[in-house]
Amino acid sequence: MTDKIVGILGGMGPEATIDLFSRIVERTHARRDEEHLRIIIDNNPKMPSRQDAILKGRESPVPALCETARNLERAGVDFLVIAANTPHYFYDDIAQAVHIPVLHLIEEAAKETIRLVPGIGQVGVMATSAAMKIRLYQKSFEKYNIQVVEVPEPVQQQIQSSIFSFKYEGLTPQNTGAMVAAAECLITNGAQALVMGCTEIPLILKDKAFGVPMIDPNEIIALVAVAYAKNQICR
Repeated sequence: MTDKIVGILGGMGPEATIDLFSRIVERTHARRDEEHLRIIIDNNPKMPSRQDAILKGRESPVPALCETARNLERAGVDFLVIAANTPHYFYDDIAQAVHIPVLHLIEEAAKETIRLVPGIGQVGVMATSAAMKIRLYQKSFEKYNIQVVEVPEPVQQQIQSSIFSFKYEGLTPQNTGAMVAAAECLITNGAQALVMGCTEIPLILKDKAFGVPMIDPNEIIALVAVAYAKNQICR
């Protein structure tokens, strides 16, 4: 059976898009060029801020998200992957704008957490303030009776600042240290696993280890995308 063509709806931010693309290539385990997947990327950083739309009621990114999705569909992709967490708040709009499947990073992360940590009752989520405000991960985990540990406001501000510091300044001791401290706070407050719920966080915490499993949605959706493209799973 012919491999499916992968479409990456990216640009939010570009480093996270590169990371997802790289992971899909690596997880394909090709022995020659022809065994790699065809991947078409629309890296569109010109979309209105998802943070400002959710937190401040500013311009909606939905028209740009949907048009970018349609661009990829017109280019011939068979399915889409959204290379960011927070835009999944607009998942239904994106899915309805195209006639091809759209994988759901948040749902896949929740299912993989259950598989990796059987019997888990509490999970810590590190994500943008917008994602936490709209309860993006909470809604998925509540389906499985898993509680998302409350993040104290100062800690949430640390997470938010670290994410955007990385976006605009790259990796620094300050944003790394702040993210490590946030992770340790969540563990102290009862988290039995930590979800790195923003595509920049696995880059910030690269090579860091903690006392609980670290759930990397970027890694999970990359593996799902490869399996789906290779016709090994259905969605």
